[in-house]
Amino acid sequence: MALTKQEQRRRRHRRVRKKVMGTADRPRLAVFRSNKHIYAQAIDDINGRTVAAASTVEGDLRGGSTATVAAAVQVGRLVGERARAAGISAVVFDRGGFHYHGRVAAVAEGARESGLRL
Repeated sequence: MALTKQEQRRRRHRRVRKKVMGTADRPRLAVFRSNKHIYAQAIDDINGRTVAAASTVEGDLRGGSTATVAAAVQVGRLVGERARAAGISAVVFDRGGFHYHGRVAAVAEGARESGLRL
C-alpha cells in the first residue's frame, strides 16, 4: 500500500519526536511548512506552553511573498529574537517531519543569526 506524502511526513515526525523534547531551559523549536506560509514556535513540552512564536501570517511579515527562503529566514530571526527576550539562549530543533532543506533549514539559520544555539 502506497503512503501519501502527508502520512510519510507524519511518520518521520513521530520518529523525530521520540528523541526531541523541549524543556524550560531548552525548548523545542518546532517548524511547520505549508505551501503558502511557514510557522515556528519554541515550545516547553514539560509545562505545555509556547515560549515564543512567529510566522509569515503576521502582519509585518505578510508583505511580499511568504513562501520563500528569505521569508523563512525572517521568521527564524523573529522567533529567535522573541525567545531571547523570554530568556532562552538554546533550543532543540524539531523539523516536524520535513526534510532539513530549503525553507526548514532557513528557519534554523535565521534563529542562529539571532543568537540562539541549536
